[in-house]
Amino acid sequence: MKGPLTIKDIAQALGISVSTVSRALKDSPNISVDMRRQIRDYAIAHHYQPNTAAANLRTRQSKIIGVILPEFVHFFFSSVLSGIEDVAWQRGYNLMIARSDDKYEREVNAVNRFMENRVCGVIASLAKETQLFEHYQRLIDNDIPVIFFDRICTEIQTERVVVDDYMGAFAAVEYLIKTGCKRIFFYNSPLHLEISKNRRNGYLDAMRKYGMPIENDMMKICDSREEAMIITPDILKSENRPDAFFAVNDETAAGILTVCKDLHLKVPDEISICGFSNGAVAMSTDPKLTTVEQKGVEVGECAIKILLDKLEGNSDMPRKNRIVRTNLVVRGTTRKI
Repeated sequence: MKGPLTIKDIAQALGISVSTVSRALKDSPNISVDMRRQIRDYAIAHHYQPNTAAANLRTRQSKIIGVILPEFVHFFFSSVLSGIEDVAWQRGYNLMIARSDDKYEREVNAVNRFMENRVCGVIASLAKETQLFEHYQRLIDNDIPVIFFDRICTEIQTERVVVDDYMGAFAAVEYLIKTGCKRIFFYNSPLHLEISKNRRNGYLDAMRKYGMPIENDMMKICDSREEAMIITPDILKSENRPDAFFAVNDETAAGILTVCKDLHLKVPDEISICGFSNGAVAMSTDPKLTTVEQKGVEVGECAIKILLDKLEGNSDMPRKNRIVRTNLVVRGTTRKI
């Protein structure tokens, strides 16, 4: 027999109708126990696998979850994906994964492909470019639930999972201040993103609490290693240079560290640096990065559990944000209190 075994093949082999085989494999009581056993035994012996794609087309349902990530190589997003995948596998769901590359058009295209493939739900973190959200509303209008994580959308009524960006930033800056830093620069992501607003507020409130000077020039939109290596040299060569940096992610913090070393500045004696994520980058620098741990696996597990509870009718809770707590991991790029 060429190709995978089909219901039609089983029917022909046993001399019965296709509908009888179909009902028997669904354990229909309209088929006798003996006939159901005979059909199942034949199917197992000949390695029958149901055609789930065809079933999805008939029922307009699937056990496929769409996941949109801004990027794959970022430690936090890959950790979130691990958390999502582990729970999905345990509960019998498959994933269809798309990378937006922080591009709005790619994100819209991913949503369109998800709808074409009749995913049963979507978990997403917004691309940096995304400021219009009709594509996500279209999913919800078609009864496809959406759960946002990390870079969330506040304009669509749905559940969201976030880390405590505000307290993570506040704790990091407070620690820098307590170690004696007085002029702390902040490298952030674009401010239309909720995580950027929350981390900025944490930075500002910590600075205000301790009476530290705050100037607009001390806050930069810079969230990549490459950008940090471009703008940091001039900042460090200025007369009133910073004595510390708080960066929105570890990649940016690593870029700052590279520039400091290139300029022969001692870290942390002359310059302290703190990142945000606690991924592989934080452990690979010399010295190792002080950073805020995001707990991406926990974020992913939380997001998919919320989604599956909605899909399986197990959730009676009102919509709300789920907040995953952060903690500061102190290493070699900051002084000790």
